[in-house]
Amino acid sequence: MSIRALIADDEPELTRELERQLRQAWPDLATIYHAANGHEALRLLGEQQPEVAFLDIRMPGLSGLEVAKRLHHACQIVFVTAYDHYAVEAFEREAVDYLLKPVREERLETTVARLQQRLALPSGNARDVSELLERVSRALDHRPEAHLQWLQASIGERIRLIPVAEVLYLRAEDKYTVIRTQEGHYPIRTPLKELENRLDPNHFWRIHRNCIVNAYQIHSISRDFRGRYNLTLRDCDDTLTVSRSYAERFRQM
Repeated sequence: MSIRALIADDEPELTRELERQLRQAWPDLATIYHAANGHEALRLLGEQQPEVAFLDIRMPGLSGLEVAKRLHHACQIVFVTAYDHYAVEAFEREAVDYLLKPVREERLETTVARLQQRLALPSGNARDVSELLERVSRALDHRPEAHLQWLQASIGERIRLIPVAEVLYLRAEDKYTVIRTQEGHYPIRTPLKELENRLDPNHFWRIHRNCIVNAYQIHSISRDFRGRYNLTLRDCDDTLTVSRSYAERFRQM
């Protein structure tokens, strides 16, 4: 049986990495389609009718759950999500297949084995999942907003997982946001403003329109002859200057 799959994710690097892992774990997979948002995923699902779909929970346009609700043909769904305690809890309670980002190869192999077993059954073990998806959606809608715990950066063909606690600061440069850790610099495409909205504001402070610092990494604060505040950090030699717009926090110290 020729099996086709769809990967729907708005992060190209993660899409490529998941396809690489899928090709390795499932060599007989015939075709893998790509969608960068929910609307494109829904269109490809309708036109190509793949037997398997890997849907990112957070996508522009339509979420992975919304796409799954609108499916009109038998398709095995696997939801892909960044670590979210409430999402995982909901999926496990409802026995929905899911993968956590970044996807571990051994976990993907388990998922592939489950998919192959279901697809071998009559009609691919098709079932009505609309009620199940509603319950999962309600569980996710009522979760408190979780702060980011990990950041993902592409290094060649691999995805590097960076614990947020190890980030020294983040700086906007050209079309990228550069993550600075003790080990080095890692550019990512997520805008600084978007990251700011998902980072814990008690730990990450905006000090410039182009820079956010991990407050736990501040070693000392000094003022130069112009009255500007400069920050030295614990685990690197970089010095960060606080712009006047964000200096009030440091005047109160």
